[in-house]
Amino acid sequence: MKYALVVIGASLGGLRAMQTILSALPADFRLPVALVQHRPQDAGDELAFVLRKHCALPLHEVEDKTAIGAGAVYIAPPGYHLLVDGDHFALSTEAPVLWARPSIDILFESAAEAFGPRLIGVTLTGTGQDGALGLTVVHRHGGMALVESPETAHAKEMPQAAIAMGRGKIQLELEAIGPYLVELSLKE
Repeated sequence: MKYALVVIGASLGGLRAMQTILSALPADFRLPVALVQHRPQDAGDELAFVLRKHCALPLHEVEDKTAIGAGAVYIAPPGYHLLVDGDHFALSTEAPVLWARPSIDILFESAAEAFGPRLIGVTLTGTGQDGALGLTVVHRHGGMALVESPETAHAKEMPQAAIAMGRGKIQLELEAIGPYLVELSLKE
């Protein structure tokens, strides 16, 4: 299989965007998916509860040292950076990056280091610039860099920042991202 991991980052408007993408992934989708959604540190597990209703795959809130398994969705817990460390996830309480913890950039950069050209990164709706640098690092390591089209984003800033950071990113309307991930998962 050409790709081994999908990382997705979202902020404002991200719940609807992630619901749209996850609902397009079939139960036999083989790639692991890691999600970072900006949310308050004291947020409970409502995000996982809501997303499970739209997802045919097993969905887990990550604990430190959780193994990365095929065909599952992993969500960063509130108040922790989510990192990829080889074949498992790690959690960190280091300082927020661009006012966010979890940080999309930290997930994308650590995943790019671990998976290189076998990584797919997706920056979705949101305010600010988190995800822009990380997606550029994904591309620089030979991975697939996808950006939600600003036209379909609830908040355009994050997609626009990712696009402005340079070439090599594919823009897709929100409704097209899930089917495109399925297509990419079938490439050898």
